[in-house]
Amino acid sequence: MRILVTGANGLLGRKLTSLIQKANVAELMSATRASLDVTDLLQLRSAVQSFKPDVIINAAAMTQVDQCEQQRDECWKQNVGSVKNLVDVCNNGAVHLIHVSTDFVFNGKEGPLDESAVPDPVNFYGESKLEGERVILDSKVPAAIVRTVLVYGVTSDMSRSNIVLWVKKNLEEKKPIKVVSDQFRTPTLAEDLAMGCVLAAKKKATGIYHISGYEMMTPYDIAMKTADFFGLDKTLISSVTDFVQPAKRPLKTGFIIDKAKRELRYQPHSFMDGLAIVKQQLLELSLQ
Repeated sequence: MRILVTGANGLLGRKLTSLIQKANVAELMSATRASLDVTDLLQLRSAVQSFKPDVIINAAAMTQVDQCEQQRDECWKQNVGSVKNLVDVCNNGAVHLIHVSTDFVFNGKEGPLDESAVPDPVNFYGESKLEGERVILDSKVPAAIVRTVLVYGVTSDMSRSNIVLWVKKNLEEKKPIKVVSDQFRTPTLAEDLAMGCVLAAKKKATGIYHISGYEMMTPYDIAMKTADFFGLDKTLISSVTDFVQPAKRPLKTGFIIDKAKRELRYQPHSFMDGLAIVKQQLLELSLQ
């Protein structure tokens, strides 16, 4: 099997390339932002014609929610235009597509949610990701849409932080932090999401799959557990509700992952086990 991973310079992309290489499950082509712009159809066609992948795992997206709200044209270009390009090259080359989406396609009125839940996004990021899903579902491309929730983890040369690393860094620097306590998620270890994508690729799965952790928590819960695990001062953490941000957030999402467990044999780590993995990787990075 030949797999092309787009967005390979991000956290998920790096975990995907590492997993595929270690497991020796496929010949791999990693497409970083510097080497391949998936919003450029000609570049994408050239890469696909050259590598001839059996599967494309699309981990490329604009995911900064507030930035998406403020830079809508760029958001649409990256989250919808690129998907149209991927559908184009998959149609022409009979390539199987694994596309990563988000819990932010939902309105947050209830959760956890399974794959039958009706999307209704409350911000532009969610709208763009839902439209990307529709582009795929309206096409004839064999594809799996992998929705996920609040991904955390660590890798070298990270361009963006995530909630676990943000909490850890600020508390280590003795900085007080405010964390929302009225939003509910099922946080996802990056390794687990990568495994879910690879399992879908190996199975050539089609349809929608919810891939996340299984523990429903608020960001405040996550911060407190992170502080406890790393032995940091959790008195620096205060909870807030109705936190005002440029883009509205769904209050309650989180996923029911029974379908992924049943059909893909997906088994995520517990949140505490995920923190242990992050701790070990941080130690290894510090020794390099």
